[in-house]
Amino acid sequence: MDDIDVRILDALRSDGRASITAVAESAHVSRANAYARVARLVDEGVITGFTAKVDPRKSGRASSAYVTLRVDQAEWHALRDTLGSIPEVEHFALVGGDFDVILLVRARDNEDLRRVILEELTSIPSVRDTKTSLVFEDHDLR
Repeated sequence: MDDIDVRILDALRSDGRASITAVAESAHVSRANAYARVARLVDEGVITGFTAKVDPRKSGRASSAYVTLRVDQAEWHALRDTLGSIPEVEHFALVGGDFDVILLVRARDNEDLRRVILEELTSIPSVRDTKTSLVFEDHDLR
């Protein structure tokens, strides 16, 4: 990765739908160079996909929370698959520190959020403990 690759990635983070021409202009390279570099970044797995940014409130997910879990780490692979199958779990990560896993949960409303946390997450056998922090306001920086 060099400075040009970084500029290309910054341009795509800013607008994943940007044309190759716009990416090239933003990165200060030719269109052919930008096209080749984007293709290489995709082939190497640096770029793993292109997505749309969605406003959670406008898309029907008005309640959000960060949920931390203490878990039986020996069961991580099965837990990872289970968490990935819960539609309201937008993101999760295995972390070090006072807890093992952190999740971003987005639900229709507080009742739905309660259901996900108190029924779905706590019913997973490897989950030993949960703590929930409600999100009052969030900002996507990229």
